[in-house]
Amino acid sequence: MANRNGSIAGVWGVLAVVTLLSSVMLPVRAAQPSLAEREWKVDGVARKALVWMPPTATTADTPVIFAFHGHGGTMRNAANTFGYQKHWPEALVVYMQGLPTAGMITDPDGKLPGWQKTVGDQGDRDLKFFDEVLASLKKDFKVDDKRIFATGHSNGGAFTYLLWLARGDVFAAVAPSAAGIGRGSRDLKPKPALHVAGEKDELVPFAFQSRVMQGVRKLNGCDAEGKEWVKSGSVAGTIYPSKTGTPFVSLIYPGTHKFPPEAPELITKFFKESVEK
Repeated sequence: MANRNGSIAGVWGVLAVVTLLSSVMLPVRAAQPSLAEREWKVDGVARKALVWMPPTATTADTPVIFAFHGHGGTMRNAANTFGYQKHWPEALVVYMQGLPTAGMITDPDGKLPGWQKTVGDQGDRDLKFFDEVLASLKKDFKVDDKRIFATGHSNGGAFTYLLWLARGDVFAAVAPSAAGIGRGSRDLKPKPALHVAGEKDELVPFAFQSRVMQGVRKLNGCDAEGKEWVKSGSVAGTIYPSKTGTPFVSLIYPGTHKFPPEAPELITKFFKESVEK
C-alpha cells in the first residue's frame, strides 16, 4: 500500500508541476473584440447600432466601415450577412439600425425598417443619425479621417449613394449594392466607387443599375474600357481606372436581388486599395 500511495503521490506531484509550468508558459490572451450594441438619441428618438470595436481603436489610427441593411433588414442580420469585421478586424465596423419606412417597391405602409430616400426625406432623420454616430466614434476612438467608408445593399445601397451625395467629403470610397440614385445625382463629386449588381435582379432591374454604373464611370473620369480586377466564384469584378484617382469597380454576378456571399471580402479589398499610396 505504501508503494501504491507513494506512486499516487508521485503522479499528483508530476501533474502539479506540469499544471504550474503550463500556467506559467501559456501566453496571456488579450480581450477579444466583439459586436456591441450602442444607442444614441437623435431628435429625441432612440437609435441603435452594432459596433465592432477592435482594442487598438483607441491608440492607432483606425478605419471605419459603415454598413447598411436593406429594407426590412436589421443591424444583426447585416452583421451576420456582411461580416466586414471578419475581413478587416482592425477596423471599426458600424451596422446601423433603420426605422420603419415606406418602401418604394414593397411595404407601402412603412411597417418595416429602412432608410430615408432623398435629402430632406423623413426630416433627414438618418443623415442626422449618421452624423451623430460618426461624431461619437471620433470622440471615443482614434478614427482615421482618410479611411472612412460606406456600403449597403438595396435600400441600404441607395442610402450609401445618398450619403455620397450629402456627406461625400467624409468618405474615402463607397460600395453600394443592388441600388441606384435618383434626384441629385448630378451633384455627386468624383469618388472611388464599387457597385454590386445581379443580372437577374427582380427588384432593381439590371438595366437600371447598368445606367447608374455608366453614369458613375463618366463622373469619375474613368477609362472607356475596363479590365479584369478579380474573379471570385460567380462574381466577376471589372475595374475602370481613372487618371484622377477615382476608379470604378463593377461586381457583376448572374443572380437575383440577393446579396452575393463573395461580395464582403471583395468590397473590403476595394476599400483597402482605394487608400493605398
